[in-house]
Amino acid sequence: MIAEISPGKLMGNISIPPGKSAFQRACALALLFNGKTVIKNPGNSNDDIAALRIVKGLGAQYHYENSNLVILSTGEIIPDAEINCGESGLSLRMFASIAAISGRKTILNGEGSLLKRSMAFFDEVLPKLGVNVSTKHGFLPLEICGPMIPEDITVNGSGSSQYLTGMLFAFAATATLPVTITVEDLKSKPYIDLSLQMLNHFGYRVINHEYSQFTVMPVKSVKKEIVYHAEGDWSSASFILVGGAIAGDICIEGLDIDSVQADRAIMDVLNLAGADINFKEGRVLANNRNKLTAFEFDATDCPDLFPPLVLLAACCNGTSVIKGTGRLAGKESNRALTLVDVFSKMGIDIKLDNDLMIIIGGTIRAANVSSHHDHRIAMACAIAALKATGNISIEHAEAVNKSYPEFYHHLQMLGAAVSLV
Repeated sequence: MIAEISPGKLMGNISIPPGKSAFQRACALALLFNGKTVIKNPGNSNDDIAALRIVKGLGAQYHYENSNLVILSTGEIIPDAEINCGESGLSLRMFASIAAISGRKTILNGEGSLLKRSMAFFDEVLPKLGVNVSTKHGFLPLEICGPMIPEDITVNGSGSSQYLTGMLFAFAATATLPVTITVEDLKSKPYIDLSLQMLNHFGYRVINHEYSQFTVMPVKSVKKEIVYHAEGDWSSASFILVGGAIAGDICIEGLDIDSVQADRAIMDVLNLAGADINFKEGRVLANNRNKLTAFEFDATDCPDLFPPLVLLAACCNGTSVIKGTGRLAGKESNRALTLVDVFSKMGIDIKLDNDLMIIIGGTIRAANVSSHHDHRIAMACAIAALKATGNISIEHAEAVNKSYPEFYHHLQMLGAAVSLV
């Protein structure tokens, strides 16, 4: 699909969709729970659909009641012979450890960019816990056969916090004695905060020792039903908020200002840039009344913010510096190189210097670009078009379905001229 977006303004109100990070975690915890889980405000992105497919493939059932998702599980992991994780890195990294609870062999496979992501963590760690693991030269398909034996272990957290989330979930569901996971060089700590918050909501207890160790306590929930409300997604909202700051006057509903989501940090960066942005009565307001100034920000713990931050920097007066490019190679594309490619086509000068990305604000020019099959790149380019000298055409624009299927429709609701072919 090709999306063509014209320069213009965003005006009006929208309600942001739920965050896929929280929704997929809720699905995993519902699978491990012996009883009924009701998830209010469920997601419908490609990654959300992948999580539900995995939950069913590991032994649970689900259906919808009105607008709520109901997951029924016995808490026992009974995997299918092969399970497709789509392109969801979080689902694969999280559910692999959960699948290892079972003594049955299963194969986890995927599609697209997921086939290029390293499975080295599982090759190295799961055998230490009694799990037989086989990969295709370090890549998918991933063959697993447990059962996993929870015990004290040390893991490296520099690649992704998602591996740790999967282990915490699996240990919480199976530990009969306190067990400690020691983590070296943990990245994306806010995502672990989200995992711990949700573990607590589902009745588990994990003690966080300053992010260097996590002690999982043996707790069995006596609840028969758990209700979880999926809050709005700050990752998706970040693009619309930047759109409001550079070219609009908008109001977003459904966001929790006190959220532990990592990408809640977009509010901090918008304030650094001098944007006119406010939170009022459960709504976030953003408009382009103020001139924007260059900023410096460390995005190591929130790497998904890079695309909207680069977009924001492109519209700022001066040179902005964003730290954390080392976290971008394992995304849907090599996101640092992709950002340089697409924004240079739009006339913006970006330099990479070790772990830094340096963006010189300037005039965004009309261009034909590719999303590189990366949902966040597609969204960044679409919002950039609002301030461009002419139309911006985006190839492989359907990539947004991975996380925000309503994205182009929401832009149209806010008054943007969007053509989809």
